[in-house]
Amino acid sequence: MSCRLTISTMIILLLVFVAAQLSFAPYSNNVHPIKQRIPEGFPQPVYDYKNNPLTKEGFELGKRLFYDGRLSKDGYTACASCHQQFAAFADFEHVFSHGVNNRFTLRNAPPLFNLAWHKDFHLDGAINHIETQPLAPLTGLNEMASGIDSAIEKIKQDPLYKKMFKKAFGSEQINSQRILYALAQFTGSIVSADSKYDMVKKGKAAFNEWEQMGYRIFTERCATCHTEPLFTDLQYHNIGLAVDSFLNDFGRMTITGEKKDSLKFKTPSLRNVSRTAPYMHDGRYWGLSTALDHWQTRDVSDNSADSLIINSTPPDKMEVKYLVSFLHTLLDTVLLKDPRFADPLPGNLIHSPLQ
Repeated sequence: MSCRLTISTMIILLLVFVAAQLSFAPYSNNVHPIKQRIPEGFPQPVYDYKNNPLTKEGFELGKRLFYDGRLSKDGYTACASCHQQFAAFADFEHVFSHGVNNRFTLRNAPPLFNLAWHKDFHLDGAINHIETQPLAPLTGLNEMASGIDSAIEKIKQDPLYKKMFKKAFGSEQINSQRILYALAQFTGSIVSADSKYDMVKKGKAAFNEWEQMGYRIFTERCATCHTEPLFTDLQYHNIGLAVDSFLNDFGRMTITGEKKDSLKFKTPSLRNVSRTAPYMHDGRYWGLSTALDHWQTRDVSDNSADSLIINSTPPDKMEVKYLVSFLHTLLDTVLLKDPRFADPLPGNLIHSPLQ
Protein backbone atom coordinates (compact mmCIF):
# COMPACT_ATOMS: atom_id res chain seq x y z
CA MET A 1 0.00 0.00 0.00
CA SER A 2 2.86 2.38 0.53
CA CYS A 3 4.85 2.08 -2.72
CA ARG A 4 5.27 4.73 -5.42
CA LEU A 5 4.68 3.55 -8.97
CA THR A 6 6.00 4.54 -12.39
CA ILE A 7 3.64 4.78 -15.38
CA SER A 8 5.29 1.73 -16.99
CA THR A 9 4.77 -0.31 -13.84
CA MET A 10 1.08 0.61 -13.80
CA ILE A 11 0.70 -0.48 -17.42
CA ILE A 12 2.31 -3.84 -16.63
CA LEU A 13 -0.01 -4.33 -13.66
CA LEU A 14 -3.03 -3.57 -15.82
CA LEU A 15 -1.97 -6.06 -18.48
CA VAL A 16 -1.48 -8.77 -15.86
CA PHE A 17 -4.91 -8.03 -14.46
CA VAL A 18 -6.65 -8.16 -17.85
CA ALA A 19 -4.85 -11.34 -18.88
CA ALA A 20 -5.88 -13.04 -15.65
CA GLN A 21 -9.53 -12.15 -16.21
CA LEU A 22 -9.54 -14.13 -19.43
CA SER A 23 -8.69 -17.33 -17.54
CA PHE A 24 -11.19 -16.84 -14.74
CA ALA A 25 -13.43 -19.85 -13.98
CA PRO A 26 -16.94 -19.70 -12.47
CA TYR A 27 -17.56 -20.05 -8.75
CA SER A 28 -18.48 -23.27 -6.99
CA ASN A 29 -22.13 -23.87 -6.15
CA ASN A 30 -21.11 -25.01 -2.67
CA VAL A 31 -19.87 -21.68 -1.36
CA HIS A 32 -21.42 -19.88 1.59
CA PRO A 33 -22.36 -16.27 0.72
CA ILE A 34 -21.51 -13.46 3.15
CA LYS A 35 -23.51 -10.26 3.24
CA GLN A 36 -21.33 -7.19 2.81
CA ARG A 37 -21.33 -5.12 5.98
CA ILE A 38 -22.55 -1.55 5.47
CA PRO A 39 -22.66 0.12 8.90
CA GLU A 40 -25.57 2.33 9.88
CA GLY A 41 -25.03 5.85 8.57
CA PHE A 42 -22.37 4.84 6.02
CA PRO A 43 -22.89 5.65 2.32
CA GLN A 44 -23.13 2.89 -0.25
CA PRO A 45 -19.68 1.40 -0.89
CA VAL A 46 -17.87 1.85 -4.19
CA TYR A 47 -16.91 -1.83 -4.24
CA ASP A 48 -20.03 -3.99 -3.92
CA TYR A 49 -18.69 -7.43 -4.89
CA LYS A 50 -21.01 -7.54 -7.90
CA ASN A 51 -18.38 -9.27 -10.01
CA ASN A 52 -16.65 -10.98 -7.09
CA PRO A 53 -19.36 -12.52 -4.90
CA LEU A 54 -18.35 -12.38 -1.25
CA THR A 55 -18.23 -15.85 0.30
CA LYS A 56 -16.87 -17.45 3.45
CA GLU A 57 -14.53 -19.57 1.32
CA GLY A 58 -13.20 -16.60 -0.66
CA PHE A 59 -12.75 -14.53 2.50
CA GLU A 60 -10.81 -17.30 4.27
CA LEU A 61 -8.61 -17.82 1.22
CA GLY A 62 -7.91 -14.09 1.02
CA LYS A 63 -7.03 -13.99 4.70
CA ARG A 64 -4.53 -16.81 4.34
CA LEU A 65 -2.92 -15.13 1.35
CA PHE A 66 -2.76 -11.81 3.24
CA TYR A 67 -0.73 -13.42 6.04
CA ASP A 68 1.41 -15.72 3.88
CA GLY A 69 5.01 -14.60 3.39
CA ARG A 70 5.47 -17.09 0.56
CA LEU A 71 3.96 -14.54 -1.81
CA SER A 72 7.16 -12.51 -1.42
CA LYS A 73 10.63 -13.12 -2.84
CA ASP A 74 12.18 -13.94 0.54
CA GLY A 75 9.30 -16.16 1.62
CA TYR A 76 8.77 -14.13 4.78
CA THR A 77 7.42 -10.67 3.97
CA ALA A 78 3.63 -10.83 3.88
CA CYS A 79 0.97 -8.17 3.34
CA ALA A 80 0.46 -8.39 7.10
CA SER A 81 4.12 -7.53 7.73
CA CYS A 82 3.29 -3.89 6.99
CA HIS A 83 -0.42 -4.00 7.86
CA GLN A 84 -0.89 -5.40 11.36
CA GLN A 85 -4.31 -5.92 12.91
CA PHE A 86 -3.39 -4.54 16.33
CA ALA A 87 -2.35 -1.30 14.59
CA ALA A 88 -5.61 -1.01 12.60
CA PHE A 89 -3.75 -2.73 9.76
CA ALA A 90 -1.05 -0.05 9.66
CA ASP A 91 2.60 -0.61 10.62
CA PHE A 92 3.01 -0.12 14.37
CA GLU A 93 5.39 2.76 15.17
CA HIS A 94 7.36 2.49 11.92
CA VAL A 95 8.07 5.56 9.82
CA PHE A 96 8.71 3.28 6.85
CA SER A 97 8.11 -0.46 6.64
CA HIS A 98 10.75 -3.11 6.08
CA GLY A 99 10.42 -4.96 2.78
CA VAL A 100 12.44 -7.76 1.21
CA ASN A 101 16.20 -7.60 1.91
CA ASN A 102 15.47 -5.09 4.66
CA ARG A 103 14.70 -2.39 2.12
CA PHE A 104 12.52 0.46 3.32
CA THR A 105 9.28 1.50 1.72
CA LEU A 106 9.06 5.09 0.49
CA ARG A 107 5.94 6.10 2.40
CA ASN A 108 4.39 5.47 5.77
CA ALA A 109 2.07 2.48 5.49
CA PRO A 110 -1.59 3.59 5.63
CA PRO A 111 -4.10 1.57 7.68
CA LEU A 112 -6.39 -0.83 5.83
CA PHE A 113 -10.06 -0.55 6.71
CA ASN A 114 -13.23 0.66 5.00
CA LEU A 115 -11.45 0.13 1.67
CA ALA A 116 -14.71 -0.79 -0.06
CA TRP A 117 -15.60 2.92 0.08
CA HIS A 118 -12.45 4.02 -1.78
CA LYS A 119 -12.46 4.60 -5.52
CA ASP A 120 -8.67 4.76 -5.73
CA PHE A 121 -5.74 3.66 -3.61
CA HIS A 122 -2.31 4.72 -2.35
CA LEU A 123 -1.66 8.17 -0.97
CA ASP A 124 -1.27 9.48 -4.51
CA GLY A 125 -4.18 7.55 -6.07
CA ALA A 126 -1.88 5.48 -8.29
CA ILE A 127 -4.23 2.48 -8.30
CA ASN A 128 -7.93 2.81 -9.14
CA HIS A 129 -9.32 -0.58 -8.12
CA ILE A 130 -9.21 -2.62 -4.92
CA GLU A 131 -8.60 -5.82 -6.91
CA THR A 132 -5.47 -4.58 -8.67
CA GLN A 133 -3.97 -2.82 -5.64
CA PRO A 134 -2.14 -5.88 -4.22
CA LEU A 135 -0.06 -6.18 -7.40
CA ALA A 136 1.84 -3.02 -6.48
CA PRO A 137 3.30 -4.19 -3.13
CA LEU A 138 3.60 -7.74 -4.44
CA THR A 139 5.88 -6.67 -7.27
CA GLY A 140 7.46 -3.61 -5.62
CA LEU A 141 11.24 -4.08 -5.24
CA ASN A 142 11.24 -2.43 -1.82
CA GLU A 143 8.20 -4.35 -0.61
CA MET A 144 7.52 -8.00 -1.51
CA ALA A 145 9.68 -8.02 -4.67
CA SER A 146 7.97 -11.01 -6.23
CA GLY A 147 6.56 -11.62 -9.68
CA ILE A 148 2.95 -12.76 -9.70
CA ASP A 149 3.96 -15.94 -11.57
CA SER A 150 6.59 -16.70 -8.93
CA ALA A 151 4.06 -16.28 -6.14
CA ILE A 152 1.61 -18.55 -7.93
CA GLU A 153 4.21 -21.28 -8.37
CA LYS A 154 5.04 -21.19 -4.67
CA ILE A 155 1.51 -21.54 -3.40
CA LYS A 156 0.72 -24.23 -6.00
CA GLN A 157 3.07 -26.48 -4.03
CA ASP A 158 0.77 -26.30 -1.00
CA PRO A 159 -2.02 -28.95 -1.16
CA LEU A 160 -4.14 -26.91 1.26
CA TYR A 161 -4.22 -23.98 -1.16
CA LYS A 162 -5.48 -26.26 -3.92
CA LYS A 163 -8.35 -27.31 -1.68
CA MET A 164 -9.10 -23.72 -0.67
CA PHE A 165 -9.12 -22.47 -4.27
CA LYS A 166 -11.43 -25.32 -5.24
CA LYS A 167 -13.82 -24.49 -2.40
CA ALA A 168 -13.82 -20.79 -3.25
CA PHE A 169 -13.83 -20.90 -7.05
CA GLY A 170 -14.93 -24.38 -8.12
CA SER A 171 -11.59 -25.84 -9.23
CA GLU A 172 -8.00 -26.14 -8.04
CA GLN A 173 -6.77 -23.68 -10.66
CA ILE A 174 -4.59 -20.96 -9.11
CA ASN A 175 -4.16 -17.79 -11.13
CA SER A 176 -3.61 -14.10 -10.50
CA GLN A 177 -7.27 -13.16 -10.91
CA ARG A 178 -8.37 -15.59 -8.24
CA ILE A 179 -5.63 -14.42 -5.89
CA LEU A 180 -6.69 -10.81 -6.38
CA TYR A 181 -10.38 -11.63 -5.97
CA ALA A 182 -9.69 -13.48 -2.72
CA LEU A 183 -7.53 -10.68 -1.33
CA ALA A 184 -10.24 -8.15 -2.19
CA GLN A 185 -12.80 -10.26 -0.36
CA PHE A 186 -10.65 -10.14 2.76
CA THR A 187 -9.37 -6.57 2.71
CA GLY A 188 -12.68 -5.17 1.50
CA SER A 189 -14.39 -6.79 4.47
CA ILE A 190 -12.21 -5.02 7.05
CA VAL A 191 -14.74 -2.50 8.34
CA SER A 192 -14.13 -0.05 11.19
CA ALA A 193 -17.38 1.24 12.69
CA ASP A 194 -17.40 0.13 16.33
CA SER A 195 -15.59 2.91 18.19
CA LYS A 196 -16.90 4.94 21.10
CA TYR A 197 -17.79 7.62 18.57
CA ASP A 198 -20.03 5.12 16.78
CA MET A 199 -21.65 4.10 20.06
CA VAL A 200 -22.34 7.76 20.84
CA LYS A 201 -23.96 8.20 17.44
CA LYS A 202 -26.19 5.22 18.15
CA GLY A 203 -27.17 6.60 21.56
CA LYS A 204 -25.38 3.78 23.40
CA ALA A 205 -22.63 5.93 24.97
CA ALA A 206 -21.85 9.56 25.72
CA PHE A 207 -18.82 11.77 25.26
CA ASN A 208 -17.21 13.18 28.38
CA GLU A 209 -16.74 16.95 28.61
CA TRP A 210 -13.33 17.05 26.89
CA GLU A 211 -14.43 14.67 24.13
CA GLN A 212 -17.54 16.73 23.50
CA MET A 213 -15.51 19.94 23.30
CA GLY A 214 -13.12 18.22 20.89
CA TYR A 215 -15.97 16.99 18.73
CA ARG A 216 -17.40 20.50 18.52
CA ILE A 217 -14.02 21.91 17.42
CA PHE A 218 -13.61 19.04 14.98
CA THR A 219 -16.97 19.63 13.29
CA GLU A 220 -16.25 23.35 13.01
CA ARG A 221 -12.70 23.17 11.64
CA CYS A 222 -11.76 19.69 10.49
CA ALA A 223 -14.82 17.92 9.12
CA THR A 224 -14.65 19.42 5.62
CA CYS A 225 -11.69 17.19 4.76
CA HIS A 226 -12.16 14.52 7.44
CA THR A 227 -15.81 13.98 6.59
CA GLU A 228 -17.96 11.76 8.79
CA PRO A 229 -18.58 8.85 8.96
CA LEU A 230 -15.46 7.73 7.04
CA PHE A 231 -13.49 10.70 8.47
CA THR A 232 -11.97 11.37 5.06
CA ASP A 233 -13.26 13.12 1.95
CA LEU A 234 -11.18 10.66 -0.13
CA GLN A 235 -9.71 13.66 -1.95
CA TYR A 236 -6.15 14.99 -2.33
CA HIS A 237 -4.90 18.07 -0.51
CA ASN A 238 -1.71 20.04 -0.03
CA ILE A 239 -1.67 20.83 3.68
CA GLY A 240 1.50 22.90 3.63
CA LEU A 241 4.05 20.21 4.42
CA ALA A 242 7.54 21.05 3.16
CA VAL A 243 8.86 18.44 0.74
CA ASP A 244 11.32 15.97 2.24
CA SER A 245 14.62 16.67 0.45
CA PHE A 246 15.64 13.00 0.64
CA LEU A 247 12.42 11.41 -0.62
CA ASN A 248 11.40 14.22 -2.98
CA ASP A 249 7.86 12.88 -2.83
CA PHE A 250 5.47 15.28 -4.58
CA GLY A 251 2.43 13.08 -4.11
CA ARG A 252 -0.45 13.26 -6.57
CA MET A 253 1.59 15.24 -9.11
CA THR A 254 3.73 12.12 -9.67
CA ILE A 255 0.64 10.43 -11.11
CA THR A 256 -1.12 13.25 -12.93
CA GLY A 257 1.89 15.29 -14.06
CA GLU A 258 -0.09 18.40 -13.16
CA LYS A 259 1.76 21.11 -11.23
CA LYS A 260 -1.46 21.97 -9.38
CA ASP A 261 -1.28 18.52 -7.75
CA SER A 262 2.17 19.12 -6.26
CA LEU A 263 2.41 17.88 -2.66
CA LYS A 264 -1.19 16.74 -2.63
CA PHE A 265 -1.82 13.52 -0.73
CA LYS A 266 -5.00 11.61 -0.02
CA THR A 267 -6.80 12.68 3.15
CA PRO A 268 -6.22 9.90 5.69
CA SER A 269 -9.13 8.61 7.72
CA LEU A 270 -8.95 9.66 11.35
CA ARG A 271 -10.54 6.44 12.50
CA ASN A 272 -8.11 4.54 14.74
CA VAL A 273 -5.67 7.45 14.44
CA SER A 274 -4.47 6.98 18.02
CA ARG A 275 -3.04 3.59 16.98
CA THR A 276 -1.46 4.50 13.63
CA ALA A 277 1.46 6.79 14.54
CA PRO A 278 3.67 8.17 13.11
CA TYR A 279 1.65 10.57 10.97
CA MET A 280 1.71 12.14 7.49
CA HIS A 281 2.78 10.40 4.29
CA ASP A 282 6.41 10.34 5.45
CA GLY A 283 5.79 9.66 9.14
CA ARG A 284 7.38 12.95 10.20
CA TYR A 285 5.16 13.48 13.28
CA TRP A 286 5.05 10.98 16.12
CA GLY A 287 2.26 12.22 18.38
CA LEU A 288 -1.27 13.43 17.78
CA SER A 289 -0.53 16.73 19.52
CA THR A 290 2.61 17.18 17.43
CA ALA A 291 0.71 16.49 14.23
CA LEU A 292 -1.99 18.98 15.21
CA ASP A 293 0.68 21.54 16.01
CA HIS A 294 1.49 21.55 12.29
CA TRP A 295 -1.36 24.01 11.77
CA GLN A 296 0.37 26.42 14.16
CA THR A 297 3.94 25.90 12.96
CA ARG A 298 3.55 25.58 9.17
CA ASP A 299 5.08 28.26 6.97
CA VAL A 300 2.20 30.73 6.51
CA SER A 301 4.08 32.46 3.69
CA ASP A 302 3.73 29.27 1.60
CA ASN A 303 0.71 29.93 -0.61
CA SER A 304 0.84 26.54 -2.33
CA ALA A 305 -1.35 24.91 0.30
CA ASP A 306 -5.07 24.36 -0.30
CA SER A 307 -7.26 27.37 0.39
CA LEU A 308 -9.01 25.31 3.07
CA ILE A 309 -5.71 25.19 4.92
CA ILE A 310 -4.65 28.78 4.28
CA ASN A 311 -8.00 30.16 5.47
CA SER A 312 -8.36 27.86 8.48
CA THR A 313 -8.00 28.94 12.10
CA PRO A 314 -5.28 26.90 13.84
CA PRO A 315 -6.29 25.34 17.18
CA ASP A 316 -4.67 26.78 20.27
CA LYS A 317 -2.97 24.59 22.88
CA MET A 318 -6.15 23.90 24.85
CA GLU A 319 -8.13 23.16 21.71
CA VAL A 320 -5.45 20.67 20.67
CA LYS A 321 -6.00 18.84 23.96
CA TYR A 322 -9.73 18.73 23.35
CA LEU A 323 -9.22 17.49 19.81
CA VAL A 324 -6.87 14.73 20.95
CA SER A 325 -9.47 13.61 23.50
CA PHE A 326 -12.06 13.35 20.74
CA LEU A 327 -9.71 11.57 18.34
CA HIS A 328 -9.20 8.83 20.92
CA THR A 329 -12.94 8.06 20.71
CA LEU A 330 -12.36 6.92 17.10
CA LEU A 331 -10.35 3.88 18.20
CA ASP A 332 -12.16 0.68 17.21
CA THR A 333 -10.92 -1.93 19.66
CA VAL A 334 -13.45 -4.41 18.28
CA LEU A 335 -11.63 -4.39 14.95
CA LEU A 336 -8.20 -4.61 16.57
CA LYS A 337 -9.16 -7.86 18.34
CA ASP A 338 -11.66 -9.40 15.93
CA PRO A 339 -10.62 -13.05 15.41
CA ARG A 340 -12.14 -13.04 11.91
CA PHE A 341 -9.20 -10.92 10.74
CA ALA A 342 -6.47 -12.60 12.80
CA ASP A 343 -3.48 -14.54 11.49
CA PRO A 344 -4.66 -18.03 10.43
CA LEU A 345 -1.14 -19.38 9.91
CA PRO A 346 0.27 -21.19 12.96
CA GLY A 347 3.86 -20.32 13.74
CA ASN A 348 3.84 -17.06 11.80
CA LEU A 349 6.33 -14.52 13.14
CA ILE A 350 3.96 -11.57 12.65
CA HIS A 351 2.89 -10.81 16.22
CA SER A 352 1.73 -7.82 18.23
CA PRO A 353 4.20 -6.25 20.68
CA LEU A 354 1.13 -5.38 22.76
CA GLN A 355 0.04 -8.98 23.28
